[in-house]
Amino acid sequence: MPENYNEGVLTEQRVMELLGKLLGGVPRVKIMRLFLLNPTQGFETTDVSERSRLQGSSTRRVITQLAAMDFIKRHSFIKDVIDGRTDKVKKKRVSGWFLNDAFPYLTELKTLLVEGEFFKNDELVKRLRPAGKIQLLVVSGIFIQNSDSRLDLMIVGDNLRRSYIQKAIVVLESELGKELAYAVFDTNDFKYRISMYDKLIRDVLDYPHERLIVGKDFSTLLLPTER
Repeated sequence: MPENYNEGVLTEQRVMELLGKLLGGVPRVKIMRLFLLNPTQGFETTDVSERSRLQGSSTRRVITQLAAMDFIKRHSFIKDVIDGRTDKVKKKRVSGWFLNDAFPYLTELKTLLVEGEFFKNDELVKRLRPAGKIQLLVVSGIFIQNSDSRLDLMIVGDNLRRSYIQKAIVVLESELGKELAYAVFDTNDFKYRISMYDKLIRDVLDYPHERLIVGKDFSTLLLPTER
């Protein structure tokens, strides 16, 4: 019996599995998305492994495959590294991988892997709700395909477990292939910032965004109209 891919049951995990079947495995999907979303950035193999949360052996295998297809190219580049003796940042020339901008199917792959909706709203809520009493959860940026947004995620609440949020963000970044810009506020701090017309908050709420959670404490708080 064929599998049912009805839109209502396509969770992020299911989407990744489906794309993995189409493109040769979830590790390949993660790494391709990493390069597609960071087209001018160079990555050492260890960087790819860390950003994608993959084992080194899987990363090396996929990189070898993608290089053989000319999807990525090896180049040297300058990288900031921490000096083990002085703990200071220094410049170092390393050899790493870049997206090959001459690859003939980049447009089609971007449409498939970057421009699609990979996280349903309820999936994001499910992942972040255990962080505490969330009063406001706003998504923008990569989640609504708006590259001009200052933030991708804004979380406001009480007794928030910031360590949990940080771990959840790291997992999201590995699946999306891009570092997320996000901000976390305590409710009282957020309300104060709203009253002071905080620029960062205004830059999020005055422009396209979606509100996934709006708590009771915000029912009387004047917020700009959702776009």
